[in-house]
Amino acid sequence: MPYSAKDFEVTAKPDAVVDDYIRQRPNSRALHERAVACFPAMGASHMGRIYNPFLMYCNRAEGSHKWDVDGNQYIDYFMGHGALILGHQHPEIVRAVTEQAATGMHYAANHAMEVDWAERVKALVPSIERIEFTACGQEGDMLAVRLARIFTGRKKILKFVGHYHGWNDELLVNGAGVVAEHTTEIPHDLNALEHALATEQYAVLMMEGGGASMGGAVPMDAGFAAAAGDLARKYGAVWVIDEVVTGFRDSVSGWQGLCGLQPDLTVLGKCIAAGVPAGAVGGRADIMSLLNPVTAGERWLMHGGTWNANPMQCAAGIAACALYADGEPQRRAGEVAASFRAKGNKVLQDLGVNARLYGRSIVHLYLGEIECEAENDSLPPVSDYSKIFSQEPQVREDRTRLSLHLHQQGIATALGRMFIFSQAHDEDDVEQTVRALRTSVETMQQEGSWTIG
Repeated sequence: MPYSAKDFEVTAKPDAVVDDYIRQRPNSRALHERAVACFPAMGASHMGRIYNPFLMYCNRAEGSHKWDVDGNQYIDYFMGHGALILGHQHPEIVRAVTEQAATGMHYAANHAMEVDWAERVKALVPSIERIEFTACGQEGDMLAVRLARIFTGRKKILKFVGHYHGWNDELLVNGAGVVAEHTTEIPHDLNALEHALATEQYAVLMMEGGGASMGGAVPMDAGFAAAAGDLARKYGAVWVIDEVVTGFRDSVSGWQGLCGLQPDLTVLGKCIAAGVPAGAVGGRADIMSLLNPVTAGERWLMHGGTWNANPMQCAAGIAACALYADGEPQRRAGEVAASFRAKGNKVLQDLGVNARLYGRSIVHLYLGEIECEAENDSLPPVSDYSKIFSQEPQVREDRTRLSLHLHQQGIATALGRMFIFSQAHDEDDVEQTVRALRTSVETMQQEGSWTIG
């Protein structure tokens, strides 16, 4: 979801909850004060870790929990920004990385593990005929765009409103300093989409797996996605599904496997190496062949990258893919997330507040007017999905306040926006989180800080 400067404003008025938060984290506060002198983003090294008054500093994690430098324990629902569907410190991942570190961290040469990892990814994601590894998911998106441009001989990029493909200029579109003269954002409307594609100016149609923002805060219907992909092919554009978030999370084959989709190119990241930085782009052999200097000739796409398929990535990725293959991590994460949605929504309904939980293994928190009680709690309680974005400025203070209250009860959310589940979460975690949710909302009602009804 979009951020604005208002999300990060620090107020000077006395506040008991903020004061308690700071008092219980003296070591985090000291580190934050040092960090402000180093990192220009209010002491944070990632926009998603800018927090009022500051985000706690952690030094240990295991399973579904993490601990900060002051010894406070949290049930973690940030989970490596979504990369850790296996949970923190899964023993197979730890073993693979530890053994590889002792053998070699970077050979600057081809090695057997990159072949093993590539074969495993191909086996799990049928649409991938050929694959290229990158240092992260964002690099995969950038590589996919360049492949599409060379393959089609066109420049223009078509993406859906609100879909996030990294912070590089041409895919971010809106933001200070951004230059995206060849990029068009399109609403979720097939007529508008066909009208744009029919100009035959677009090299690529990109969509985020699951829908806009971290796997579908604004969901995308599988039927719509399939129809959009058909239109892209009809008019000669390359269809790319960005599964950086949803790859190996929504199913063994990602969101496309869940929905029966077959894109031209797929971008992977986050879960692909279970927390070790890595990404990939893969898909049709004819498109990917542009990376072959012999067959591509003057159209050869020269792709470098010091960290591409380095041994540490590969060791983690091989171990992760072996664990993903039977679908058990995805099933377990999905089941416990569904339990949380059901129990959490019962609490929110009992309290009579305008808030609901929805999603899949990434559970989104909607704050705003409830239009309908969705029969399927994978969907938000509004029929007009544009309200999910437009309601943000009205509720940012409620989110921050709720997040602070939850932190005080040992629940670390993704800044009050999401609860990201892993296979390591269990029913005890759910019960504790639901109790904390009830207490937090009740406290906010009593103190008059719950403003959305």
